[in-house]
Amino acid sequence: MTEAKTSLKRTLVGKVVSDKRAKTITVMVERRVKHPIYDKIVIKSSKYHAHDENGDYKMGDTVEITESRPLSKTKNWVATRLVQKAGLV
Repeated sequence: MTEAKTSLKRTLVGKVVSDKRAKTITVMVERRVKHPIYDKIVIKSSKYHAHDENGDYKMGDTVEITESRPLSKTKNWVATRLVQKAGLV
């Protein structure tokens, strides 16, 4: 009996905010949480450095990143797929 192995790696979707470094993009992931006291929905954001081997992703693109082994001091995510291309500004 062979079953499909489900990945235990976390995946996040966010927007590329920087693509200046070689083979690295900075992705900002936003999440909506309810404030514990005021019961208002607030947006929390986190930035992650993700590996982009070929330089495929540009600023403004929405990408999916997957957790991986540490690739450098700050980089332990890999950009896996393009969700939406950046629109013209």
